[in-house]
Amino acid sequence: MVAVPRTAAKMCAVSNQRAQGIDALDDLPPGSLVAVAVGNESVALTVPGNGSSRGIRVDIAAAPRLVAELERDSAPRWVWWSNRTALHLIEWGVRPARCWDLSTAHRLLVGGWRSGPEQIWALLHDLDTITIPTRQPIDLFTQAVDTGDPDEPIGPDDHLRPEWVEGEWATSADRTSTWSRLAFELQQLQSVRVDALIDRPQLRSTVLSESAADLLCAELETDGLPVDVDIAEEIIAGFVGRRPSTAAEAADELARRDADVLQHLPAGTTFDLRSPDQVKSLLRRVGIEVPDTRAWRLESLRDAHPIIEPLLRWRRAERILTTFGFAWLDEHVGNDARLRGSWSGSDGAAGRMTATAGLHNMPAELRPAIAAAPGHAFVRADLGQIEPRILAAVSGDAKLAAATQADDMYAPVAEQLRVERDIAKVAVLGAMYGQTTGKGAEALRGLEREYPVAMGYLAEADRAAQGSNDLRTYGGRLVRMSSTNANEMSDRDARSRAAARGRYGRNAMVQGAAAEFFKVWAVLMRARSVDLGARIVLCLHDELLIHVPEQNATDAAALLDRCLQEAAHRWAPTKEAGTQPVRFVSDTSVIRVWSEAKG
Repeated sequence: MVAVPRTAAKMCAVSNQRAQGIDALDDLPPGSLVAVAVGNESVALTVPGNGSSRGIRVDIAAAPRLVAELERDSAPRWVWWSNRTALHLIEWGVRPARCWDLSTAHRLLVGGWRSGPEQIWALLHDLDTITIPTRQPIDLFTQAVDTGDPDEPIGPDDHLRPEWVEGEWATSADRTSTWSRLAFELQQLQSVRVDALIDRPQLRSTVLSESAADLLCAELETDGLPVDVDIAEEIIAGFVGRRPSTAAEAADELARRDADVLQHLPAGTTFDLRSPDQVKSLLRRVGIEVPDTRAWRLESLRDAHPIIEPLLRWRRAERILTTFGFAWLDEHVGNDARLRGSWSGSDGAAGRMTATAGLHNMPAELRPAIAAAPGHAFVRADLGQIEPRILAAVSGDAKLAAATQADDMYAPVAEQLRVERDIAKVAVLGAMYGQTTGKGAEALRGLEREYPVAMGYLAEADRAAQGSNDLRTYGGRLVRMSSTNANEMSDRDARSRAAARGRYGRNAMVQGAAAEFFKVWAVLMRARSVDLGARIVLCLHDELLIHVPEQNATDAAALLDRCLQEAAHRWAPTKEAGTQPVRFVSDTSVIRVWSEAKG
C-alpha cells in the first residue's frame, strides 16, 4: 500500500474544488498561527511563511472538510477578527482547540467594549480613533467622495475603509484573502503590544484564555441551554394563567390579575399597577407613604395592609409575563428545546461574561424547567468565597493566603480579628467594595492591622482611581477611569465623584481578576472534557453548568474539581518561597434539574 502524501490528502479533501496555496499546509507545524476569514463564496487562510505569510484560498463548499482536517492534523491557533468567525467553524462541526481573538485582545489592551476592526486597526497603527471614518449617506446635502480603490482595505486617511468594516470584505475571494492576511498581520502587532507590558507578564496568558472564553461563548450560543418546555409552560401558567389563544383572553387575564389587587380598595377605584407613580398613589390611599416601590421595600410592609401581599404576587406575575412569559419561550427556545441567547466574554468593565435572553437573570421560579436531556445530567459547580480568595492571590498577602486553606476562610479571619464570623465577612467584603461604615467598620481597622499587604493593595487601587489613573487587573485588563472636569463641579461634588471612582477601582481590581480566573477554569474544563462528551451550557457569574452523558457525570464532576486546581496553579502561582498557595473551593454536585442545586 502506498502512503498518500499529506498535501495530496488535503487536495482530496477539497474534492477538486478551486484552491490556491494549499501546499502551504504541507509543512505546517502543530500549533501554528492560522488566520481565517469566511467570505460569502470562499474561505481564506493565512499561515506563516519563510519571512512572510502565505495565503490559501478555497471555495466555501470545500472549506468545512479542509478546516476539519487542519484542526485534526495540526491543531493550529486560529486567528480571527472576532468570535463571529468561530460560529462558522462550529456550524461545520469543527470545535477549535485554541485561538487568538483580535477583538478580545484589543479589549484587554485598551479597556472598554469597543473592539471593531476599525478600532483594532487604529490602535495598532497609532491613529486617532476620533478620526475613524464612517460611511456617509449620499443625499441632497452630501456628495460622494473619491476615496481611492475600493478593493484596497486602507483608505487615503490610513484608516480601514468603512465599507470593509461593514462586511464588504466578504464579497469576493480576493477581498476575503486580504481580510485574512490583515488579521494575521494585526495579530503580530498585538503580540508585540502584549509583550511590551512588562509589568503585566500574565497578559499573554490572559489573551489566550480570554480568547478561548469568547470561543466558548460562540459554543454557548450554538448549543443552548436544555429546557423542559412542558414544565416551563406549567410554571408560567401558574403565575399568569394558561396561554391565551386570543387577544381578548389575554386582556381578560390581565384584568383578573389587576382585580386581585384592586379589590382591596373602595369599589370603582382604579389605578394603573404598571405605573410606579400610580402605585405610590395607591399606597398613599391606604395610608402608606413610600419614596419608591422597590420590591425589598414592599416586602418590609407585608403586615402594614392587606393590599401588600396581592401587590407583591401581582408584581412577580407581571415580571414573568413581560420578561419570561410565553412570548419569551416562543422567541428564545427552539424546536430542539434549547434556550439560546447572545453571549459576550466581557462586559467591557470588569470583564465578566454576559448573556441575553434571560440567561443571566432567570428567576428562581423557572429553574425547575432547566432540565438535562434524556440520558444526560448536569454537573453544577459554584466557586466559594471567590473574591476574598482572589484578593489573597493578587495582593500576595501570605497571611490572607493562609486563611484560604480553610473551607470557610471567614472563620480564621474572624479568629484573627477576634470578632464573630459574620462581622469578619462584612469587613472583608466592605474592604473590597469601599464600605467603611456600619457594623464592620471596627473590624475593617483590624483587617488593616492584620492583613496590611491585602489592604494596601486595595488602598493603592483606590488612590489611583480617585486620581483618574487607569488601572490594570492582575491578568492585565485595562480598567479605564474617567473624570468630569473638576472646574465644572463644586468641591463637594468633585470629592464625591472621586470617592465613587475609588470604590469602583478597588472593586474592579478584585472582581475583574475573579472574572479572569473564572474563565481560565471554564476554558480548562472545556478543553479537558471533550472525551467525556461534556458541554458547558451556562456560565453564570461564578457558576458553571455542564451537560454530560449520565454515565460520565461522576467523572465530569471530578474533572471539574481538578480543573479548578489547575486553574489556581496556572493563574495564581505562589509568589514567595514558603508561602502557602491560595486555595480555591467549589460546591460541585451532579443534578438532573437546575433547581436541585444548593444556593
